[in-house]
Amino acid sequence: MLLALLVVAAGGSSCGRRASREQLEAARQARAQKLIESGNEAYRMGDYRLAARRYAAAAVVKQNDPAAYFGMGMALSKLGRDEEARAAYAHARELARRQAVLDWPGTRGRRGSEPETVHAPRSP
Repeated sequence: MLLALLVVAAGGSSCGRRASREQLEAARQARAQKLIESGNEAYRMGDYRLAARRYAAAAVVKQNDPAAYFGMGMALSKLGRDEEARAAYAHARELARRQAVLDWPGTRGRRGSEPETVHAPRSP
């Protein structure tokens, strides 16, 4: 009986850690989204420096978010920082391309791996 309680307690703590990781990831996602929205508002108001800072902060919080880099490219372009803007746009395109590949049917949701190769059936 004591052994069963220990096994259940050990399994429960593992689930708690998993929930904590999921909660941390959700909080990180929400923080990045708020920063992007704040950047969008600053951009609409014409405060391109603030917009660039907000988008850059979002890119730090969520490094694989193409929207953060695209927004940064827009703001940097308005500030006349064209080389930096081009680099931000290029990074946004690359991130978006990677996401599209990872979300493509046949990858089975395996983020971080190459897509599965599909072969045509051979004729007899």
